[in-house]
Amino acid sequence: MNNHLHTARNLAARSVPVLPLRAGKVPFGNCPACADSACGGRPNMKTPGPCLCPYPCHGWAAATTDPGIINSPTWARAWRDAAGVAYHPGGARLTVVDLDNAEAIAWARASLPATRTVPTTRGQHWLYQGAMQSANAVRPDVDIKSSMQYARWLGPGIGSIAPLPDVVRALTLKEPATIRPAAVTVPSPTGGGRCPHRTSTYLDRGIAMAEQRIAAASRAVHATVYRTFLAVLSTHGRCGCLTEAHTARLFTAAQAKGESPRHCTDAWANALTRLGL
Repeated sequence: MNNHLHTARNLAARSVPVLPLRAGKVPFGNCPACADSACGGRPNMKTPGPCLCPYPCHGWAAATTDPGIINSPTWARAWRDAAGVAYHPGGARLTVVDLDNAEAIAWARASLPATRTVPTTRGQHWLYQGAMQSANAVRPDVDIKSSMQYARWLGPGIGSIAPLPDVVRALTLKEPATIRPAAVTVPSPTGGGRCPHRTSTYLDRGIAMAEQRIAAASRAVHATVYRTFLAVLSTHGRCGCLTEAHTARLFTAAQAKGESPRHCTDAWANALTRLGL
């Protein structure tokens, strides 16, 4: 039996929607009218259609757990010619944080909760339990693949899958257009001033990575500052380990990129409001 088809059948049996990939990570259509792009659709895109048939058969929407489609004559040649297997993470209630290089992996280790990791050709996939909005380039060399997106299956990975954390969800959020005035305050300590996630080194590295993220912004600086503040607060805003010194470091990094003190205050206040802190 074709190894890719065998893998696809096993994944589908575990409720993971699958599809065959051509060379170049391009998916096949999954109905006769769309085989080999005969319908004129866009199987290389991550959204389905336009299409002459009534079925969701392009991109991530081609992924399925239906044995009738997986074993269909339409996909028989696709599996023979396939260069790999892809899956729809959102359809399996998963989120993939796609880290493209060593720098991105270092950021994840400092900023994200430990979870299952899968080696890729250039970096790693970090898998979390839970679906969310997908987004590309949420920070340098980091993509989020979940709902309405497909990811290449590269094996089961190593480690236990952690629940999808707020800090990952925050990576795709944009700052609200309307500023809500609020006083800038650090949440009252609930953990004795100590970070319960790992160690104090975890917090220090997280602040350092946040400073680096702001410093590396070449465009959309204000949005980057807001998302960075949101990510820091998502991880540390409730445990009481943030101090005024940490906040000052973040504000200083933002002002070095041209942000005014008022912009910093507004972004911090918006992040607090968004998280209900």
